Amino acid sequence: MRRFGLASVALAAFLAPLGALAQSAPPAADAGSKVDTLEKLQGMQSTGTAAGAEIPQTGKRADAIRKTLSKIKLPAGFKIDLYAIVPDARQIAVGPNAGVLFVGTRKTKVYTVTDRDKDRVADEVRPFAPGVTFHDPNGVCFSRDGVLFIAELNRLLAFPAAEFFYENPDVALNVVVKQGELIPPSEESFNHSAHVCKFGPDGKIYIALGQPHNVPPKEKLDLYHKTGLGGIIRMDPLGKDREVYATGIRNSVGIDFSREDKSLWFTDNQVDGMGDDQPPGELNRASKAGENFGFPWYGGGKTRTVEYKDETPPKDVVFPQAEMPPHAADLGMTFYNAKMFPESYRGGIFTAEHGSWNRTQPLGARVMFTPVKDGKAGEPKPFAEGWLTGDGEYLGRPVDVAVLQDGSLLVSDDTTGAIYRISYEGK
Repeated sequence: MRRFGLASVALAAFLAPLGALAQSAPPAADAGSKVDTLEKLQGMQSTGTAAGAEIPQTGKRADAIRKTLSKIKLPAGFKIDLYAIVPDARQIAVGPNAGVLFVGTRKTKVYTVTDRDKDRVADEVRPFAPGVTFHDPNGVCFSRDGVLFIAELNRLLAFPAAEFFYENPDVALNVVVKQGELIPPSEESFNHSAHVCKFGPDGKIYIALGQPHNVPPKEKLDLYHKTGLGGIIRMDPLGKDREVYATGIRNSVGIDFSREDKSLWFTDNQVDGMGDDQPPGELNRASKAGENFGFPWYGGGKTRTVEYKDETPPKDVVFPQAEMPPHAADLGMTFYNAKMFPESYRGGIFTAEHGSWNRTQPLGARVMFTPVKDGKAGEPKPFAEGWLTGDGEYLGRPVDVAVLQDGSLLVSDDTTGAIYRISYEGK
């Protein structure tokens, strides 16, 4: 009864806007999707789309991934296993009720991952809403009432009760932000285009919008400040009351909220091309709207950029809570508020380091842990590592971290196309 009630509430919340769309003129074509398909899904009508092909979970590929995982180093009492094979796996959203995973990519698909027998290994992986052609749907997140939101390169979609109706190829949707209105179309780029989203304690959706440059030209700053590129925006679930929440951010691909004080924390990738050992990556804390985190005047930490070294930075720049290893590419992050892991991990932050790409000595490809106490970050330390060999070869590149209902930690990897599960069994 509870699941049916939640699903009904979620659908009812979107009936009004969907009905309004049905009564108005047909919406303009959204890039990458057929107009009739979007119209039908907004009106909760069948499109005749066939189910997406199931992704095999066994065979040589799975065996090879498990062989790599046998080399991963973890603290005593922890173990890592293959949870699912998911092509191009990026951000993970854990369904709040049934525990179905929705996994974003930087390609054209979002995947669902189902563990039907609850043995903590996926039984089925399929494309979600196969009738919709997504464009860089990296960002996936759930509202508090169970609505799935997908943040693409330049559009925001919502899927009421997706966790309960995902097995049907036709899934009701609402276009929250139309194609071309999430960021200025002139700033669409393949660089820093992987947006992430998370719902805050205020019930609004927060979206990190990376700006497309290594260091942006000065003539772009006003536009970026106004629209939230190189920052974090927020809006209500229907796309109203949009505002720029934070600025001075180069490219954040990981955000989460502290349960302790409701503050927003996020990772930020530093400027490239400044040498192996500078500037540092960042783990930041935003305590209120309107804060500036220093980019592009600072390239990471308190390291000034070459391009803006003669410019006066904004007043009251907020510097990072913790500095991360230079160029390790910290992406996804999550607070650990579950109970499976020992007490020392609770309330702390796990981050996924994707690994460096322009460092003479590669660094990263691991999961880091940063303790947090009284709103202050401690020293970040490696938690799971071994995907980067001594010869500089990447056997995997972690992207995101998420906590499953049982308290285990999920890690996505877009290089191997997989999701791992880290559990604790005690010493």
